Amino acid sequence: MQSGGDFMLTTNGLQVYYGESQILKDITIKIPRGEAVCVMGRNGVGKTTLIKTLVGTLQPRGGSINYEGQDITREPAHKRSRAGISYVPQGRGIFPHMSVYENLLIGFESVKRPSQKHIQDTVDGIYEIFPVLKEMRRRVAGTLSGGQQQQLAIGRALVSNPQMVMLDEPTEGIQPSIVEEIQRVIVRLRTDRGISVLLIEQFLDFAMGIADYCYVMSGGTIVSEGAASELSEAVIREHLSV
Repeated sequence: MQSGGDFMLTTNGLQVYYGESQILKDITIKIPRGEAVCVMGRNGVGKTTLIKTLVGTLQPRGGSINYEGQDITREPAHKRSRAGISYVPQGRGIFPHMSVYENLLIGFESVKRPSQKHIQDTVDGIYEIFPVLKEMRRRVAGTLSGGQQQQLAIGRALVSNPQMVMLDEPTEGIQPSIVEEIQRVIVRLRTDRGISVLLIEQFLDFAMGIADYCYVMSGGTIVSEGAASELSEAVIREHLSV
């Protein structure tokens, strides 16, 4: 178990239901400031339910969520976003009929009255991280490859200058070269900006190249956890296999 340290976000005994079906059972996790935590497990164990609960689109029936020393369990999603939590959903969630640039502008919705200079400087910073987005800034987002759309989704999440980024299966359906680039970007966000990262992932090598600490889920509960450097890959693979 992680101990001490400065935690950006913690949960205590989260219980989440869909109707009368309990999906999350007493989930307790800790995400230290400036570190990356990965939650792994096969499909259907509750990983996406967990991340949706953390960003505020699902409400728990029990337990609590603490962010930056404040209880945010009942705070709506837009307030969590304004507090510095950004979310890259599974499937990317881009607006396919809008341009790349217009998609990036949507990320400023959680920023109070940004100046035109702030918007341009921020977008230029995203283009520096993902040069392909600058090249394709006028392209309709739906015409981009899966990997390019994922870069756009991450770029959009970064325009609000978040303190924490949550990514749900960012490698899904993406070519290996782009996976490597996204891995480098996430590591850079941690080292250069001190951003905390929560990663939901099934691609073990990708996760281990980023994570400081890992939780393994099965059946809506945490069945194993530990530092990424110490956690048994055999145990993880057992819970990732179909």
